[in-house]
Amino acid sequence: MSDERDELGSEQERRCGDSKMTPDSSLHRSSLIVSLPSSRYPYSVNRPYDIGFLGGGQLARMSIMAAQRMGLRCLSLDPTPDGPAAQIAPSIEGALNDPEMIAKVVAQCDAVTLENEFIRAEAIRVGCQIAEVGEEVVMPGLHALHTIQDKLRQRQALHRHGVPSPTAVPLEEDGKAAIETIGFPMVLKARFGGYDGKGTRYAKSLAELESFRDLWSAGGWMAESFVPFKRELAVMVFIGKNDRGCFPTMETIQTNHVCDLVFPSGTDASAVALAAVEAMGGMGLYGVELFELEDGSVQVNEIAPRPHNTGHYTLDWGGVSQFDQHVRLVLGLPLGEPHGAPTCMANLLGQEGAPNYRLGLAAALSDPAVRVHWYGKAEQKPGRKMGHLNVVGVSDLVERAKAARDRFYNPDPGIIIHA
Repeated sequence: MSDERDELGSEQERRCGDSKMTPDSSLHRSSLIVSLPSSRYPYSVNRPYDIGFLGGGQLARMSIMAAQRMGLRCLSLDPTPDGPAAQIAPSIEGALNDPEMIAKVVAQCDAVTLENEFIRAEAIRVGCQIAEVGEEVVMPGLHALHTIQDKLRQRQALHRHGVPSPTAVPLEEDGKAAIETIGFPMVLKARFGGYDGKGTRYAKSLAELESFRDLWSAGGWMAESFVPFKRELAVMVFIGKNDRGCFPTMETIQTNHVCDLVFPSGTDASAVALAAVEAMGGMGLYGVELFELEDGSVQVNEIAPRPHNTGHYTLDWGGVSQFDQHVRLVLGLPLGEPHGAPTCMANLLGQEGAPNYRLGLAAALSDPAVRVHWYGKAEQKPGRKMGHLNVVGVSDLVERAKAARDRFYNPDPGIIIHA
């Protein structure tokens, strides 16, 4: 499944550094929001910044843009001085897993949140202690983050709460216990880190399992059952102090383990997605990725405690976006109703010999239903998520999104643009 995160050491993980410690409009009305009792808002306006972001990539950038529209002040922490978030708001340069650097953010912000789940919960806890600030200012809660960061611990929590998900066990010693419990085929996963298929292997036989021994024998891996899914789904879930609910269930298409397209699914997996997040015990915004089986049942694949690639369609659907909702959740503000027009999102990935970005932009925007979002990354690498486009409110969403992306990648060199 997809997300914003290289094999046991993605760009995002490296950025953390070493720690010293046919679309159906009715679908978009089926989303869930449940009001909870009481109403108190923790937002205090005591410090120089309203929200601190641990991480300065595109997710922080788009969240900050949502906050700035509300007149809010934001600060980010990132190991690079010119990342996507640093281009639009103040930023501190430093390793994301360094408690001292985390403390600098915590001390200056009324509330703190995450751009990725690779920052160790213990590093954040120590950072709060150094800043002499209670860890409750961090969303999601550190207990939920601790659970989600270890994929095995995440699976165990889901099973304890009766949430359907693949069976998983540690892959240890000679692997015998995993073979007896899981059998073949089995999926091998690094328990920490890894995304977009990285940190994942498939073994259909004992010989294939043995071929990966150099990876898993050092520890930190798990084995889980292979799910013969029909398609992949995704739901953005939000849990605040007074409300909880879900954005619509979307279908996702993966290419080379990277999210390619996101569009309305015509089904509703919100109950399972919400139960999965509740099993983590935290609050905030979560991306839940699921498998749909041939019989229509669903199983949880992974949970990310933050805005998610599969929620980018909400930027243009006409209702509250996932980034707006994220900001509201972090500050305890009233939440928006997750309703909008049917939308298809297509990721824009780095390409070898890519043409001038503005040529691609002009070509994509020749369709009036297209909206383009560019992340401002300094280096364009093949396969790297550089931006995305949305197509909104038309009957042939997916086809037009694909066509717009093809034009973006292969623009007519005769297009005239003005500098």
